[in-house]
Amino acid sequence: MSRPRIVIVGAGFAGYRTARTLSRLTRHQADITLLNPTDYFLYLPLLPQVAAGILEPRRVSVSLSGTLPHVRLVLGEADGIDLDGHTVHYSGPEGEEGTLPFDRLVLAAGSVNKLLPVPGVAEHAHGFRGLPEALYLRDHVTRQVELAAAAKDRAECAARCTFVVVGAGYTGTEVAAHGAMYTDAQVRRHPMRTGMRPRWMLLDVAPRVLPEMDERLSRTAGRVLRQRGVDVRMGTSVKEATHDGVLLTDGSTVDTRTLVWCVGVRPDPLVESLGLPLERGRLLVDSHLRVPGRPEVFACGDVAAVPDLNQPGQYTPMTAQHAWRHGKVCAQNVAASLGVGRRRAYRHRDMGFVVDLGGAKAAANPLGLPMSGPAAGAVTRGYHLAAMPGNRVRVAADWLLDAVLPRQAVQLGLVRSWSVPLESASPEVARVPGRPERARRAGTGTGERDAVDPGAERAGEDRSEEQPPGGHSRDRPSGEPAKNQPGGEPARNQPGGEPAKNQPHAEPREEQPHGSRSGSARASGTPRRAAETAGPPARGTRKPRKTSGTSGATRSANPAAPSGPTRSADGPADPGPEPPADQPPPGPDIAPGPVKRTDGRAAEGDS
Repeated sequence: MSRPRIVIVGAGFAGYRTARTLSRLTRHQADITLLNPTDYFLYLPLLPQVAAGILEPRRVSVSLSGTLPHVRLVLGEADGIDLDGHTVHYSGPEGEEGTLPFDRLVLAAGSVNKLLPVPGVAEHAHGFRGLPEALYLRDHVTRQVELAAAAKDRAECAARCTFVVVGAGYTGTEVAAHGAMYTDAQVRRHPMRTGMRPRWMLLDVAPRVLPEMDERLSRTAGRVLRQRGVDVRMGTSVKEATHDGVLLTDGSTVDTRTLVWCVGVRPDPLVESLGLPLERGRLLVDSHLRVPGRPEVFACGDVAAVPDLNQPGQYTPMTAQHAWRHGKVCAQNVAASLGVGRRRAYRHRDMGFVVDLGGAKAAANPLGLPMSGPAAGAVTRGYHLAAMPGNRVRVAADWLLDAVLPRQAVQLGLVRSWSVPLESASPEVARVPGRPERARRAGTGTGERDAVDPGAERAGEDRSEEQPPGGHSRDRPSGEPAKNQPGGEPARNQPGGEPAKNQPHAEPREEQPHGSRSGSARASGTPRRAAETAGPPARGTRKPRKTSGTSGATRSANPAAPSGPTRSADGPADPGPEPPADQPPPGPDIAPGPVKRTDGRAAEGDS
């Protein structure tokens, strides 16, 4: 008799705990498969410390294969589930596709950034849900302070060293608290010419900081933030975002180059494709975390609307504490459905919350006892060490080094702006050229997949900093190409001084390096933010750009002009001289396709 097959989708707090508990309960009597885009479990509560340079990224990343030895790990993203056929369809990290059959299915896909219909936010803001976003924010903040220190113009300096965080919840409060300490340390070592200091703003429509937590925690956090100079504005949010600043709901305008979006999360859109009853985007389950009418399907974590037995009529909130406890109960009930043990209902007891505010400051109420100051800081860090499933010694060592050594403020440039879009179904994975993000179609429930560009619906609009060719180039005079970007230099193997053959816009601009492609910046007459790299353009909706002698690239008004081949949802891009539409145009490290050498030698490598 074959062993039952259990598939767990997602390795967040709920999915990881489910896999670990099931592995112990079944004792090799079941085949457990964990499907996740990354090979690590991310301890999200310590992510602000990664952005502030306190912890290295691997400290908050716990290896799945190293801590789950009896669980089969499959790298990929679920893009469709056939409930009737008992199969999960997924896409691998290199574009391959596969199918996982199951006898029991656990949905623990987690959550993604919550978007609001605010103009410009999707283009110019960045979220804080994954490791790539934290790494990008650390590089970006470091760069802005360094550029502000070198700026002679006071207005430019003020804009660069102003950082706006929207959302005064758990994540936003910690990001603002740690960010203020990080930038202050930079300025102390390298003062700005204009004598200005970094300015952090924390916005929220709620009446107080941490509105979902105890009021005493809220007062403590608000006091610490204001002592560090954070401009806390309650009852205020962003009305419109542009590449040069934000317009607030109170009518004021703030010039800034940084907008961090921490207004909350929403369930992973995967559950919308199942055709099952939802509660505000979360999959309805019973108190045993089983989907009604589908005895083989369980759900836990942020994607599940779990009844709160302590408050009838309510559902447990989307927090890490509940997700971690969901995982244990879900594993017990899955094992019980296979004849191992007995099932139990999910019932929780509030153990309190801890909020790390950086340094020795924190706000905590363990077991309902309110604490602040160094005592709360010790309790907070002790709780995190106890809750982490691994890397405890390394985390403690980093904390000790941070206490005795100056923090390293360097930008590595490993994650680009376009790699971490705010609107993403996979914030835990940075986008890369040639790998389109897959959108899940709602209402199919049969594993139907579609390859789309998440920015296609925004084609023709202004894009955020470090955008693909055709968008604004920030921090750089208009018309000057950003260095080290795809599209800023001729393709390899081309004769020097000659533009890439068979490429659009092959005519070089006067102010570009000889032979560079036009289209890396759009004329505006005012300085724009520097573009770190070029990102994937909107698929099938980009308009071609004209070149001019000194004004930079502009968009053509002719919608019928060709814009290059597009990638089909069912196959690779057609070979041709132009790049696929779901990846950036070729740059110094991306060949446009098979290129013929002109020096008579055979080409090396494979394009």
